[in-house]
Amino acid sequence: MDKSLLLFVGISCFLLINGVKVEDCDFLTETDNTRFQLFQASVPEEQPYRTAYHFQPPKNWLNDPNGPMYYNGVYHLFYQHNPHSALFGDGMVWAHSASYDLINWFSLDHALVPSEPFDAISCWSGSVTILPGNKPVILYTGIDANYNQVQNLATPKNRSDPLLIEWVKYSGNPLMTPPKGVDGDNFRDPTTAWQGPDGTWKVVIGSYSNNQGMAILYQSEDFVHWTMHRDPLYSASKTQMWECPDFFPVSINSTNGVDTSVANPSVRHVMKASVNPHDYYIVGTYDTEQEKFLPDADFTGTSSDLRIDYGKFYASKTFFDSKRNRRILWAWVNESDSSEDDIQKGWSGLQAIPRQIWLDRAGKQLVQWPVEELNNLRDNQVYVYGKQLESGSVFEVSGITASQADIEINFELPKLEEAEFMDTILVDPQLICDRQDSSVTGKYGPFGLLALATKDLTEQTAVFFRVFRGDNRYVVLMCSEQKRSSLRDNLDKTTYGAFVDIDPRQEMVSLRTLIDHSIIESFGGEGRTCITARVYPKLAINNEAHLFAFNNGTLSVTISSLHAWSMNKARVN
Repeated sequence: MDKSLLLFVGISCFLLINGVKVEDCDFLTETDNTRFQLFQASVPEEQPYRTAYHFQPPKNWLNDPNGPMYYNGVYHLFYQHNPHSALFGDGMVWAHSASYDLINWFSLDHALVPSEPFDAISCWSGSVTILPGNKPVILYTGIDANYNQVQNLATPKNRSDPLLIEWVKYSGNPLMTPPKGVDGDNFRDPTTAWQGPDGTWKVVIGSYSNNQGMAILYQSEDFVHWTMHRDPLYSASKTQMWECPDFFPVSINSTNGVDTSVANPSVRHVMKASVNPHDYYIVGTYDTEQEKFLPDADFTGTSSDLRIDYGKFYASKTFFDSKRNRRILWAWVNESDSSEDDIQKGWSGLQAIPRQIWLDRAGKQLVQWPVEELNNLRDNQVYVYGKQLESGSVFEVSGITASQADIEINFELPKLEEAEFMDTILVDPQLICDRQDSSVTGKYGPFGLLALATKDLTEQTAVFFRVFRGDNRYVVLMCSEQKRSSLRDNLDKTTYGAFVDIDPRQEMVSLRTLIDHSIIESFGGEGRTCITARVYPKLAINNEAHLFAFNNGTLSVTISSLHAWSMNKARVN
């Protein structure tokens, strides 16, 4: 059934083989010999917060992305899933979906479910490594019968199946158990492995010991027998438990991705740690002789630490896409409402749009951008050029579906010398965004977008900029504010903020924002700074949602260009 998938349209479904409709799905029963898992999602009919083009299961709990990969013409995404509840709990599985374009997905049978003493309680997060000879293998954390976290191996039952539907757990599991000095619940989430210059395999396990978050390094000759290196690959005293670590090379002179085993002068390395509730990273050099990661700067535990995303975004995982020579990043975006709301909705959790990532030209930080395949969902474009926004201006972007949209906008600032002064030393940008929200007038800013807004702006989510003069430079602040996002109570309406490393004298202040019913992903400065928010408007839903560009600063700004598209619905599970 290569290139076959089940499509659901409304309440009907049909089977496609090589793009040809062959039969309605009414013939399928629970006993049919089909490899596809059909979900009967018992969720309420009214679902204003379910997304149209983001990845989510039909029902129940989703969290970490696991083992994303490209294999024999197919993209695979495994993810943490509770098949029994909209809440997290015991019995977590590796759910499995596949795609030919990273946007449209079909569900497969669960790849890993609790079944053995070494994963009796749950199958937790991990990664896929593709060994020489095009052999994919899974390393994952099992929660054993004693609630200890141990590392296990699984391999495909049939590597000739491009969908890799069945996986077999290694009979000798577990391969790695918590070492001395590490608690049984602080040892999890193996990375994609890489092969060193000496031919040995290396993998990192997230941990916490002696008041340090760390990436414990293991080595193996055969991918089955692993020994712990005497020292962690890296550890940091100002971090807590490292969840879902990621370690990968990035090219210093190209936006192309490189395979995880590449280690030479043409690349630098990125170390990422998920430390609740954010994903932090540092850039540096990997010393393969000493087996040490040498960062340009340590984690500080302050707002100056680099984050993958400065909003609601966690447990990110990358993979090398050999089809297009790029590195792709996935991440879990959790809910901002209550557990009671999740139970009522019947589901919880999304995956952010997959992003291509690369190192910026200065070599200081990562740049992220939605994968180009997303553009295939664009429809019904509207555009504006050269529109001046005077102080207090609010301009509606009409002609698109504002609850399901993609917007790219560029702002020109003609009088930068009149910007306010700011000393950015020890300044927390999120705190500035919260105190000087979209209603507080400055000189250059706030200006930006009001998303998922009612016509009268009673509800609105503001994504905006402020621009300041600093010592011999200009400072661009990006904010995502949810204070007025919903008339509903008991929601997390945190305001997020971060600086954008651009010089507005050399380039325009740019913003791309993806709006999808209850999620708003924003990319400032061509992807140098990213902020993701979850919002649940009470009134601004579906056709009642509006989109505005605005300027509440005293100085006028010019929309050099604005392009906005309605987004078609993706086929997701």
